[in-house]
Amino acid sequence: MEMKPQNLLELQEAIRQAEAILLRGGGTKPALSTAPTGVTTLDLSSLSGMLEYEPGEYVLTALAGTRISEINGQLAEYGQYLPFDPLFVNRGATLGGTVAANSAGPGRYHYGGLRDFLIGVRFVDCAGQLVRGGGKVVKNSAGFDLPKLMVGGLGSFGALYEVTFKVFPRPEAYTTLVYETGSLDQAMRLIIHASSSKVDLDAVDFMPVEHGVTLWIRIAGLAAALPARLERLQGVLGNCTVLLGEEEKHLWSEASEMAWAPQGWSLVKVPITPGQVPLLESTMAASHPKLLRRYSAGGQVAWLATPEAPVALDASLKALGLSGLVLLGEAGEDGPRLGLRGGESFYRRVKQALDPDSRFVEA
Repeated sequence: MEMKPQNLLELQEAIRQAEAILLRGGGTKPALSTAPTGVTTLDLSSLSGMLEYEPGEYVLTALAGTRISEINGQLAEYGQYLPFDPLFVNRGATLGGTVAANSAGPGRYHYGGLRDFLIGVRFVDCAGQLVRGGGKVVKNSAGFDLPKLMVGGLGSFGALYEVTFKVFPRPEAYTTLVYETGSLDQAMRLIIHASSSKVDLDAVDFMPVEHGVTLWIRIAGLAAALPARLERLQGVLGNCTVLLGEEEKHLWSEASEMAWAPQGWSLVKVPITPGQVPLLESTMAASHPKLLRRYSAGGQVAWLATPEAPVALDASLKALGLSGLVLLGEAGEDGPRLGLRGGESFYRRVKQALDPDSRFVEA
């Protein structure tokens, strides 16, 4: 059964009526938004629109079903943007779905992830009550930090109705350096040298290819300042291919849309540290030879694209002590989470406090 509330009152009534609920925004991450049998899907995409926007305060408030493409358009009029670089914008990702899945893109490398920018929420709890957490000013830090609990919560604590973000001025220009390295070790050394070069890096991604590793390093800022910063980085790292303009913009748009993953393949997000990358890389290359791997945020996130059912990666991730979240493809019988599930006891305590009857379910 599917319900599509058109306003807050309908959302509250739908939650009061349904016994088991799965929330869906834009449906861009089907592994998280496909309901199991007997579960009611609540489509929140009609709860859309900007509510407040103060460019001078760098704060916006919008309904959770608002498409990020719409928000980006309004922010661009004032030269501002969401620095955590949301994923799947062109596919129709919404603010609420992005918060629930914690789906930040390559741009999180410099400014931080989604948790650093979400400052307020209003959500409907399991009893149909509207609950507020956080506020609409950046300095608000009083009370229980409900906004951060919603980030990555997969909609299991309540139905997001309204979100408030702080935003930043968008850089005037971007440049990307592309390095083709012979090995992962060489790519990691280049990242270390780049991060210690005293040049602010906007994004750092790398991906194993047939004969080595491709490394992308993005810098951003005033157009007049970029040539000197580019020269300094090249002096530290050596010669490279330099991308500018539309070609450069297209490269990172494809990264945020996960266009490198073949159509129809499953996609799994794995939080990681740069020190864990070599072991993950060698293990997955040996155990799952068809797997494509891309590392983002300087090696803090691994993206795994596989033609297999995602559950095939579960044992390997557990052996490595890592967790995974399926975004594209089918979630297994145990849901979209793979590998080890850290923080389980904390999650259960929060779940008991906010949804004691477990009416909000994960896919």
